[in-house]
Amino acid sequence: MLLKNRLKNYNVVLVSQSPRRRELLKGLEIEFTSTSVDTAESYPDTLEGAQIPVFIAERKADAYMSQMSDDTLAITADTIVLAGGKVLGKPHDAKEASEMLKSLSGNTHQVITGVCIFTKKMRRTFHAMSEVTFATLREEEIAHYIDVYKPFDKAGSYGVQEWIGYVGIEKINGSYFNVMGLPVQRLYKELEQLIINN
Repeated sequence: MLLKNRLKNYNVVLVSQSPRRRELLKGLEIEFTSTSVDTAESYPDTLEGAQIPVFIAERKADAYMSQMSDDTLAITADTIVLAGGKVLGKPHDAKEASEMLKSLSGNTHQVITGVCIFTKKMRRTFHAMSEVTFATLREEEIAHYIDVYKPFDKAGSYGVQEWIGYVGIEKINGSYFNVMGLPVQRLYKELEQLIINN
C-alpha cells in the first residue's frame, strides 16, 4: 500500500513557515495542513554540525506538542549551512548576505537538515547532509541576486532553486531537495518505517 494511503488515519501537519518545504512535502502526494510555531533558532554553543538542526527541529516539536490531537502526525525541520566549520544562518541585511555568498563562492559547503516526525506517543528524528560546490561568483552576480531575490529568509543567503543556483552551483553531492530545505526521499522512508512500526 502506498504511504499516502497508510497515512489516511493521521492528521498530518507540517510545522513550518517555509513555502519551499510545503511545496516539497506536497510532491510526496501526502495530504497535510501546515502551521508554524514561534521558537528561537538559537542553540547551545556545545552543539556541532548535524546536532544543531536536529536540536532546533526538536525544539519546534516541543513547542507544537500542546496543539496535538491523538491522531496528529507532525513534521518539523531546520536547515543549516556549514562553511569552513562556521554556521551560516539567515542574513540580517544585504551586507551580511553579500559576505556569506562571497565566502561560499568557489568553495564547497555542507547543507544539513534536521527533521523530527512525531505523534503524542512517539518521536523519530534524523538528519540529511548534502555537499554543494559553488563556482566563483562575480561581485555583480552576488549584488544582482541579493537585489532581485532578497534571500533574507534563507540560511546561507541563497536558494538552490533560484537564479543563483542556476548560474552558480557546479555540483551537489547528496539530495538536491535537502538543499531546498527538506530531504523528501529520506522523509518518505522514515515515515514508512514509522507507520510499519506503529
